[in-house]
Amino acid sequence: MGDIQKSNRSIFDLDLLRALVTVADCGSFTAAATRLHSTQSTISQKVRRLEELAGQRLLDRGVRDARPTDIGETVLGYARRMLALNEELAAALSGEGAGTTIRIGVPEDFAAGRTTRLLADFSRDHPRVKLEVSSGLSRGLAESYDRGELDLVLVKQRRGSREGLACWPEPMCWIDAAAAPTFAQDPVPLVAFPPRGLYREDMIDAVEALGRRWRISFTSSSLGGIQAAVADGLGISLLPARAVTAAHVVLGPASGLPVVDSIERVLLQRPSAEPEVKTLAAMLVRMLGEEPA
Repeated sequence: MGDIQKSNRSIFDLDLLRALVTVADCGSFTAAATRLHSTQSTISQKVRRLEELAGQRLLDRGVRDARPTDIGETVLGYARRMLALNEELAAALSGEGAGTTIRIGVPEDFAAGRTTRLLADFSRDHPRVKLEVSSGLSRGLAESYDRGELDLVLVKQRRGSREGLACWPEPMCWIDAAAAPTFAQDPVPLVAFPPRGLYREDMIDAVEALGRRWRISFTSSSLGGIQAAVADGLGISLLPARAVTAAHVVLGPASGLPVVDSIERVLLQRPSAEPEVKTLAAMLVRMLGEEPA
């Protein structure tokens, strides 16, 4: 009897539960190991130990991912509550105010304005949640999400490339400088994001389809840098409609440049995410769904 009681108590080892929750959140043992500053084998051993103590298989392990079983989902619910209570106790004893941290990734053109106002509203309703926001190129944000470094991300992608919680079309515009236009130059100067940037190949393909020569005149990983370079007459660019400023002129059908309608925004959130993450994701879905097309 004593051995059984000891075994049951061991099931609730917070270190083992944390390993399970992190694997479920990240979707893989490799990403979970990165988040926990551990090794893949150590995380795997902890989850296996928990499964042995529970007498149940808690994760379905695929070649590249790991998903909770039905009983695993039940254990995850209790595990999250136990870990949250542990953090609350630690915070109460140390005097710290925050409990949960949500790591969010958004493209640069969403890192201010309505997004920050929404995050402020969320923070007022969830004062114990700490928000960490990263902005950058969509490809980098998606890779960070896949590594388990971000909990919730908004990225831009080719239409239908990846399924997400919700997606919306991303209207695009060809822009030139209002004061010193450059489209008539030969070769056409292009202001672009770095190689592998989402719009770069669209720009090159479109100009070549016109039979025009081109050159990359300016490269920046910053949206603000691209906007300023075009406005100051360094070349034309292709940007989301929301990024067009008064210093730009939109190149319409008369330019011969094609309409680019292959880009969409997608919100990525793991099904096993914590309730606070799901609440914030729902708020973002409502906000993005209210934006004009």
